[in-house]
Amino acid sequence: MNMCLDCIPCFVRQAADAVRMSVSSEEEQSRLMHSVLAWLGGMDLDQTPPAASQMIHRRLRALLPEGDPYRAAKDRHNSLAASLMPSIRRRIAASFDPLVMAVRYAITGNIIDLGAKNSVGIGEIYAELQSTPMQPVFGDLEDLKKASLKARNILYLADNAGEIFFDRLLIEQLAGARVTLAVRGKPVINDATRFDAHAAGFEDIAEIIDNGSDAPGTILDDCSEDFRRRFDEAELIIAKGQGNYESLSSATRDIFFLFRTKCPVISRHSGFSVGTFVASNLSSGQSLAQPGEVQ
Repeated sequence: MNMCLDCIPCFVRQAADAVRMSVSSEEEQSRLMHSVLAWLGGMDLDQTPPAASQMIHRRLRALLPEGDPYRAAKDRHNSLAASLMPSIRRRIAASFDPLVMAVRYAITGNIIDLGAKNSVGIGEIYAELQSTPMQPVFGDLEDLKKASLKARNILYLADNAGEIFFDRLLIEQLAGARVTLAVRGKPVINDATRFDAHAAGFEDIAEIIDNGSDAPGTILDDCSEDFRRRFDEAELIIAKGQGNYESLSSATRDIFFLFRTKCPVISRHSGFSVGTFVASNLSSGQSLAQPGEVQ
């Protein structure tokens, strides 16, 4: 899916966030933002939002003194998520359908997205977690359950730091399958890298790889040859977050997308209203199926 004019304010806000995290001088912040805004004026709109964001953050990294301005925020979210895991794991184990409950919590974790908004407060995360057990999931969750039982080789595409701990809770329910966790190849926004996967202890339950790319999504042409081979060989692909949906919505593979619709652009493209918990299968580049609620 290509970006539209509605995406521009989000990109400007992302640039401003990165500049503020890296530079304290208001004069220097202003200079850097003038440079970024001038560059944005010539940006090609005929590309996916993750591809546009990739170019913007490459530009920022070339200008800023800090190569990963979001690292401190990612560490905070990792620490918070780690502290929540024991209680959430108990809730999942005590539920009627642990896999479905784990999907709910994995999608709840998708709120930790500094690409969609400039901050995520602890109170907001706690409030979301309180409502998680009652959240309906729309799409093809039953198909996901069946596919996960059959698959021996699952490729799980992670999204953000902090959120990746919630992904672990879901992967723990995929017993019997060999799971490979794929993270970003280089830092971009608050997307998870190998550092975050190890922080969540994934080496104990899955193989960790990176996709070789610095895009906040999965742009296959920009990914490493090894990642593309793993992508082609996987029996089941689970892709977390809007960035993966935006960049893979035309892929000619069966992909189960898990995300929460956060903006009107994704809502229009997917057919799910803003705020919806989505677990839907996209097959051969077709549009998402009409939502079917799973309680």
